[in-house]
Amino acid sequence: MAGQQFQYDDSGNTFFYFLTSFVGLIVIPATYYLWPRDQNAEQLRLKSQRRVHGRCLWYRLRLMKSQQSIVPTLKKAALLFGWAVFLLLAYKVSKLDREYQEYNPYEVLNLDPGASLSEIKKQYRVLSLKFHPDKGGDEATFMRIAKAYAALTNEQSRQNWEMYGNPDGPGATSFGIALPAWIVDQKNSMLVLLVYGLAFMVILPVVVGTWWYRSIRYSGDQILINTTQLFMHFMYKTPNMNMKRLAMVLTAAFEFDPRSNKEATIRPTDNIEVPQLIRELGNINVKKKEPPFCYPYSLKARVLVLAHLARMEVSEDLEEDQRFVVRKSPALLQEMVNVGCQLTMMANSRGGFHAPRLVSIENCMKLTQMIVQGLQESKSPLLQLPHFEEEHLRYCISKKYKVRSLQDLVSLKDSDRRSMLRFLGEEKYDEVMAVLGSFPHITMETKLQVLDDEDSNNITAGSIVTVTVTLTRKRMAEVFEKEQEATPCPGEEAANTEEGQGDLSKTKTKVWQNKSKGAKKTAKSKKKKLTKKKATPAPTKAKQANGNVAGNEVVAAAAKEEEEEGSDKGSESDEGEANKDSPSERDEESDKQSDTEVDEIAGDDEEEWEALQQSIQRRERALLETKSKVTHPVYSLYFPEEKQEWWWLYIADRREQTLVSMPYHVCTLKDTEEVELKFPAPSKTGNYQYSVILRSDSYLGLDQIKPLKLEVHEAKAMLDNHPQWDIPDTEEEDEEQEDSDGIEESEDDDEDND
Repeated sequence: MAGQQFQYDDSGNTFFYFLTSFVGLIVIPATYYLWPRDQNAEQLRLKSQRRVHGRCLWYRLRLMKSQQSIVPTLKKAALLFGWAVFLLLAYKVSKLDREYQEYNPYEVLNLDPGASLSEIKKQYRVLSLKFHPDKGGDEATFMRIAKAYAALTNEQSRQNWEMYGNPDGPGATSFGIALPAWIVDQKNSMLVLLVYGLAFMVILPVVVGTWWYRSIRYSGDQILINTTQLFMHFMYKTPNMNMKRLAMVLTAAFEFDPRSNKEATIRPTDNIEVPQLIRELGNINVKKKEPPFCYPYSLKARVLVLAHLARMEVSEDLEEDQRFVVRKSPALLQEMVNVGCQLTMMANSRGGFHAPRLVSIENCMKLTQMIVQGLQESKSPLLQLPHFEEEHLRYCISKKYKVRSLQDLVSLKDSDRRSMLRFLGEEKYDEVMAVLGSFPHITMETKLQVLDDEDSNNITAGSIVTVTVTLTRKRMAEVFEKEQEATPCPGEEAANTEEGQGDLSKTKTKVWQNKSKGAKKTAKSKKKKLTKKKATPAPTKAKQANGNVAGNEVVAAAAKEEEEEGSDKGSESDEGEANKDSPSERDEESDKQSDTEVDEIAGDDEEEWEALQQSIQRRERALLETKSKVTHPVYSLYFPEEKQEWWWLYIADRREQTLVSMPYHVCTLKDTEEVELKFPAPSKTGNYQYSVILRSDSYLGLDQIKPLKLEVHEAKAMLDNHPQWDIPDTEEEDEEQEDSDGIEESEDDDEDND
């Protein structure tokens, strides 16, 4: 077996190949991921949102950041420098000569290819006299000459040269290392060892250890594990948590502790500014000694959150810290919702402790809305709109308009809305309507079924119920347009009312005319009888003498005529039915009815099959498809970061104050979204009243609650002997006979073979 030889690159040529490849592997992906996106596109996006979001804090901060930031310029400079190095190395590599040279014995002997044997021997004799070591020649040169002579004269050497390119046969495998030879030079050994030790024994372990230490401290949602444990402790300890207690638990998160998070800061001026804010806010449980609520970082974060909800102005230093706390709060509250759901599932499966009440989980959702909008719980949702202040609400809640929510403001006529908001100028009014028109309007449709069951509409005890909720998002501006189209002008409204009255009278006459003819006949007969009675004098005297008796006689006569006519009508209808219901006609009608029933059943089965296939395809697409969480930017005057519209969707039993299904965080609702909520049906039969609840995590006053009625039936009994397993005795005998015949035939075949 041929040996192996390793050699370093003495000339340094292959090292450039290695270096070019290494730089290319870094520069090309870095350019794709790190090259700053088109800033003009970002500027255009912000410009398009200026009319609606121009007054939002996040919009102003984003605009300032895009104008002042030099990070994109530095990224571009670094990437351009990397590309310059890569192109320089590529140019260097393109100019390198190939070092591989094919062995040619004719060149060694200074002969032309195809020289004769006599010429070869003659040239070898001349060169030997010149380069033989005994004659004072070079030994290495003489060895090459002897090798070339043998390759051309020796038959074996010539075959080796023609097959392997070497007279000696297959040589050793040579591996070139694309590193310069000075790396293994003894003079540079200490320097090389120092670099290797620094790179692989110091830098690499420090980087990996730092990454690992950071990753084990955070959950998948980038929340500190200690914070999650803190939330779980207090939600387990306080199942029924009010809003004040919830704010204390939120601000006790370790994300606000400088010892756990370097982004959090404690300033020397906090000892002066924080107590001043506490005096302005009032009672915030400062004297509570329960850890960690009494720690300085927790108290500071609580004060900043409450000041944000009260829309109080703070100093510049505290404003920066306040933005940090407010920016972190929605993710922390989402973690609290997840913790509450986990505790609820544990309580339902194991028992032994009280699950968090529904009001505690819903308070987390409400607090998220309050923090995003910078509003207290008792404030009006109208304060989410620009230019609305507390003193303006008295115009809205007056007896004339009674506007207390965003929906009430939308439902007003444009003239009434302008009259109510007359304290705003024309420009401010247009801005308010533009903002209100950008708010979401969600329609929610629910479908209740039991998947993978023969009767999907029959809910049995203990079955897995699937509620498919279809959410459709529209803008409030579309609601305006529909109302304006549906609201006619005063002249048109009067005309429509007149036409409506005319149509109503026509329809009334038509309905009255469609009554049975027997009623007409009885009415005519009544009139005739009355006229006859009026023509005779005797009854009139009797009526004058005793009105009751005469009246009774008239009524009795009319009733007799009605009965006679009704009996005649009934006899006629009976005769008609008797004539119709001949035996042949009855058979035809029964066949038609059976055919229609079969067609309806087949159509229902096909529809169910198509619906099942569509649902399966929808699930597969949902698993494979990764939707973007960028939906619609939220209008928030005081939130320091651009936030997207997200929603919580869940089913709850509001009477028992418990969760029925875990809240699903809808993060991809742009236009329409279909969500499946699953929960086990109650173990007892009966009627249950649940609620499908949709809550926004960004807006106040846009939550929706839809009732869900559940009728639970008793589960079907399991069949011990299914009909398909009932095999008649004759079939079993036939099978046994076939088996015995097969055995006999195999025995006969064996005998024949013998």
